[in-house]
Amino acid sequence: MVILPVTMRLVIVRCSVDYRGRLTAHLPAATRLIMVKADGCVAIHADGGAYKPLNWMNAPNTLVEEDGRWLVTNPKGEQLDIRIDEIISDTRYELGVDPGLEKDGVESHLQELLAAKPRVLEEGLELVRREYPTDIGPVDLLCRSPDGDTVAVEIKRRGELDGVEQLTRYLDRLGNDSRLHPLRGILAAVVITPQARVLAGARGIRCVEVDYEDLRGIPSNNLRLF
Repeated sequence: MVILPVTMRLVIVRCSVDYRGRLTAHLPAATRLIMVKADGCVAIHADGGAYKPLNWMNAPNTLVEEDGRWLVTNPKGEQLDIRIDEIISDTRYELGVDPGLEKDGVESHLQELLAAKPRVLEEGLELVRREYPTDIGPVDLLCRSPDGDTVAVEIKRRGELDGVEQLTRYLDRLGNDSRLHPLRGILAAVVITPQARVLAGARGIRCVEVDYEDLRGIPSNNLRLF
């Protein structure tokens, strides 16, 4: 796999935005940041709300720029219609080659252990490949269920909202390959927060908490009913 330098475009504008797709949403006119990534992802941010954009369209996208209007469309028929009143700043940055995310020791070891024992996550689950590549990064584990489902597994030491969002993006990319259908996801972690469970449930993602010490073959001090 060839790793290319990433060009990031950051545009500060006064704009209004209309999204049409699975639902409809409207952002009234205000000053916002539009982020356009090299892979085609377009995200609209306000000065607040932490890392999450107000609205976004994951790649692959087509961005058509007209005078006073940007129209973002994707193969699913979704549209992001951005009406621009004023462009305050429009800059591009070459970010260089990204080495990718390096998991900490626990997450890396969890991936190794679960790759060897995927049935811990679900009865009958079989490993297809570790670090299955996508154009936005590798999926920790790609597995196959006895029913023929493709199962993408994201592994975290602590499962939080960002882990659900990351797995959602991977599922979206994998869904473009019909050979992987039917497709679903599992978020595996030592601890999963209640908020992550709610979001994962809304997106059809299973949450599985795993005992790291048990996987390593070390007796756990946790009380058991059996």
